[in-house]
Amino acid sequence: MMLENSIVLITGASSGIGAACATLFARSGARLILVARRQDRLQELAGELQQAYGTPSYLLALDVRDGAAVQQALQSLPSPWANIDILVNNAGLSRGLDKLHTGALQDWEEMIDTNLKGLLYVTRAVLPGMVERGRGHVVNIGSIAGRQTYPGGAVYCASKAAVRAISEGLKLDLLGTPIRVTEIQPGLVETEFSQVRFRGDRARAAAVYQGLTPLTAMDVAEVVVFAATRPPHVNISEILLVPTDQASTTLVHRR
Repeated sequence: MMLENSIVLITGASSGIGAACATLFARSGARLILVARRQDRLQELAGELQQAYGTPSYLLALDVRDGAAVQQALQSLPSPWANIDILVNNAGLSRGLDKLHTGALQDWEEMIDTNLKGLLYVTRAVLPGMVERGRGHVVNIGSIAGRQTYPGGAVYCASKAAVRAISEGLKLDLLGTPIRVTEIQPGLVETEFSQVRFRGDRARAAAVYQGLTPLTAMDVAEVVVFAATRPPHVNISEILLVPTDQASTTLVHRR
């Protein structure tokens, strides 16, 4: 499946896996709708992609946790950008590693509102158009944490388990349409993820990846683009993608 001139909407596009996806889709000739809270980072990325690949981008400074804002923004897309071909639901985060009985409610709400409700809000706004046009692909970025829970991660893992359930349910709901649904479940990926989890504590974040070779954002993006470029009759339902040094959420090999 060729990506040239396809319209790809990527949430959480300002850094990490989202920015890597934007780069690879741009390299393949797609047109990009880049969604994130940080307008300055979106502008910087869009400028780089325009210069490198001549990629046109439409920028949306948007918090996916705000359902009304998501609906308004995506219903108001200019006509050249309205017919979205591929949706990459990438926006997500984790906060802390507290035990459930000592966890902060604000952290829980932020994870659930972003990882789960944000994905639902964006999908609900985009998917009817795909069904109406008879084409489209929804790619959800889940996590190995949606398959295996780890200590201190109950709520984050629950949010990613929900992404897995939603992806499976969405495929069931879309049976009989040409719309494809894929969930990518990465293991350890070295991005800003751990810095966000530990609220900017760079030393603690770096220790997560110490002594092993983690995935990169580009490793995950390559799998996303692979899934998106299969022939139309092929649906990659899910891919669990881990570093060679990782066997489970908690079992890793450190040198």
